[in-house]
Amino acid sequence: MTTFPDLITIGTMARLSGLTPGALRFYGDCRLLVPAVVDPVTGYRYYTVDQRERAVTIRQLRELDVPLDDVGRILDGDAESGAALLDEHVAELHRRAERATRLASAVKARLVTPPTVVVPGRLLADTVERVLPSVATDSKIPCLTGILVEVDAGAVVLTATNRYRLTTGSVTAAARTGNPFRTVADGSALRGTAAWLREHENVGLALDDDSGALTLTGADGERHRCPAVGGTFPDYGSMLAALDPPVTRVIVHRDALAGAVRDAAAGTIDLRVRAAALTVGHRGHDRVLPADVTGADLDLSFDRDGLGAALDTAVGPEVLLDIASYDRPVVIRSAAAGDLTTLAMPVRREEHP
Repeated sequence: MTTFPDLITIGTMARLSGLTPGALRFYGDCRLLVPAVVDPVTGYRYYTVDQRERAVTIRQLRELDVPLDDVGRILDGDAESGAALLDEHVAELHRRAERATRLASAVKARLVTPPTVVVPGRLLADTVERVLPSVATDSKIPCLTGILVEVDAGAVVLTATNRYRLTTGSVTAAARTGNPFRTVADGSALRGTAAWLREHENVGLALDDDSGALTLTGADGERHRCPAVGGTFPDYGSMLAALDPPVTRVIVHRDALAGAVRDAAAGTIDLRVRAAALTVGHRGHDRVLPADVTGADLDLSFDRDGLGAALDTAVGPEVLLDIASYDRPVVIRSAAAGDLTTLAMPVRREEHP
């Protein structure tokens, strides 16, 4: 038998690389890892020590389920194209993992009681319409064009944000079965169900299998499907928890404030908070509104249309403004619906002539 003192046997290469002898033979036949020498008499395969690194890389790529053709391209191509090919493969793995997660969740849901919740149709319609003004119209961030629907603890919570304004409100569930669920439902689709929701005393909400779509079902069995919007919705709970405590609270008549904002010219408007009064100003034109003010005097500015949309979410005769600073989000709450909350972001104050 011929010996090759400067080479290592297939068994030694297997131990060094973590590949089995059978795998090494296979990769040799595929021309991915060709032995340095094959004994013409015995057929034994021998490798150089330097081939260990290539063998380890092959093992790692195969553990990532990289196809054999792509393994060859990664090993034998230039570093830049190999890295790009590997990135593309890993991205596909992530997509497959996300789909597998959704499918597994759907299967598990069917193994137990399908998640569903029943709420009054009119109240759900009201809450949808209250949060809609905060839905983003710009599709650059797709998930912000939808409404986050969360079912937990006997309530349905709806939340929307366009990054400059955030509104969240809840509807108490009349009944709930199954596990909690959440999805980001298409805002336009939910908008289109408002009139239909008001025709039903109660409406069931359920998560539609692996698509994440929200299905609304009336007592008569009629269904409306709201597709899911892709992307990760912002962690608004952490945003609310991180808000600075207010230094000033204002209680003012909602229609009076909304009217003063609406009557101002488009652009930046100023709010000046003083004892017993809230002044809405725009370029020298002021409207003074009586208000119940607790805390420090503050001056802050808003985009007129943004503040107007935030006030449109409020219900009841009075609105509460919790203000932490001129440059921090202002919390707007309805006196008649304390669970409906809107955050409105002030803009940089301008000096008007």
